[in-house]
Amino acid sequence: MKRIVLTVLTTLVCLSAQAQMQAMFGYSTYCLIDKHQPYIETYLQFDAWTMHFEEVTPGSYRASAEVTLVLRQQDSVCYAKKYELGSPTVSNLENLDFSFLDVQRFSVGNGIYNLDITLRDKGVDAPAASLTEKIIVNYGRTQPMLSSLQLLASVKPTVKENILSRGGYDMEPYVSDFVPEQIKQLNYYYEIYQLDNSFPREAVLTVAYIEVLETGRRATLEQVARRSVETMMPVLGSIDISNLPSGNYNLVCEVRNRDNQPLLYTKMPFQRSNPGMKESQKDEHAISFASRITDESMLDLYLDALYPLASETEKSVVADLVRRPALEEKQAFFYNFWKQRNALAPEAEWLKYKDRIDYVQEHFSYPLTRGIMTDRGRVYLTYGPPDYVRDEKNFCIMGHSTSMENRTTTLSDIGNNLGDTDGAGIGQVFYLPYQLWRYNRLSGDDQNRVFIFWDEHRSGNYTLLHSNARGEVQEADWERRLSRQQIPEGTIGEVGRQFNRGY
Repeated sequence: MKRIVLTVLTTLVCLSAQAQMQAMFGYSTYCLIDKHQPYIETYLQFDAWTMHFEEVTPGSYRASAEVTLVLRQQDSVCYAKKYELGSPTVSNLENLDFSFLDVQRFSVGNGIYNLDITLRDKGVDAPAASLTEKIIVNYGRTQPMLSSLQLLASVKPTVKENILSRGGYDMEPYVSDFVPEQIKQLNYYYEIYQLDNSFPREAVLTVAYIEVLETGRRATLEQVARRSVETMMPVLGSIDISNLPSGNYNLVCEVRNRDNQPLLYTKMPFQRSNPGMKESQKDEHAISFASRITDESMLDLYLDALYPLASETEKSVVADLVRRPALEEKQAFFYNFWKQRNALAPEAEWLKYKDRIDYVQEHFSYPLTRGIMTDRGRVYLTYGPPDYVRDEKNFCIMGHSTSMENRTTTLSDIGNNLGDTDGAGIGQVFYLPYQLWRYNRLSGDDQNRVFIFWDEHRSGNYTLLHSNARGEVQEADWERRLSRQQIPEGTIGEVGRQFNRGY
């Protein structure tokens, strides 16, 4: 969006002084993709205190401006409109500290245009102000594209359809590129077109963050959302800027594929004024435990280790951070991650988790693979140390099997049938190396949850084969795989009984 200040010199007879009518102009371009119809949306925001108000009824005052819009392509006029825009009516001329907005939309084809804007305060006899703005409209018929990026002054559910309505919300444009201290959230909107032509039936990530205009350094963490691909994808978002210090910035919005690789991006510059922000708020992480982690490679390991606890959004942020040098950003994210989980004692929360990481790295790492990246490492980091572990390297038994009906036996049936001899004999059974972990209680009040890890290739890398915990791997024929198909289908062997017992 482009923003321009239009100033009209006026002489206010009632005050016998010179004043200036001021208005901000901006525009965006969009496309009705189902019809492949591009259009331009224009915004004029008038400062009421700079205009001349006239009495329209006793005790009621109103200002009005004459607006002319002419869109030209070379020597041809493509669109023209002349209209009168009235301000809200007021009863007190001392309370004019407000602005009012005008929004226009008109359809165009692809091309390069000049838009002539002319404004005149109708309350005074003064020359009009004029401006010509170059606008480029280019929306292809098949390739993925983005609309303009638009800042929003407010967003609220639509009660009655109007010129500000989009997708069930009334979105009031924010026309200025100056963002004062009282604005705590930077709201934005844009549209993604025709991504389904290149990435059908896939999901993509929409990412937003703020960078320092002069250096490109990230000033905020990324806001990430996962979205299903459609022909037209509206993106409405918000970034907390309450702690963003004064300076010049870019709002950056990206679309990335499922591998976190950029596909499309757009950015918008703005100036932030925030003199009230305290240094302690700005650099809170700089005096925290996170600032003491100065080895970036070690910090990358700690960030990767957060995956078992992280939300999908946090996982996307971690994936972006660890692929580039950004020590301060990583420290800030790391601190905020633990502060969100324990606002009163984030460092204590981190140190408890660090004990898990140290254990996992020491006991589950194997050549070329860090312990935190293994299945046992993930389960240990997620749930903590198990209450019982059975570790078998060369387990062999001359045993019996039971029918599949008994596979529903629960862990509460402790001691079930270990010495039974009424099952069908299955001869000598050799099992690949495995570990059985039992947790007496998991979060969510799940009791007696069991995990079976196996070393399928005898390489030292144990992977999760089966578990009865919610959301974990469940393999119906796991024991047959563990026994290398020695157990007949539909029967339970000794390790199956161990699983049912939990030991």
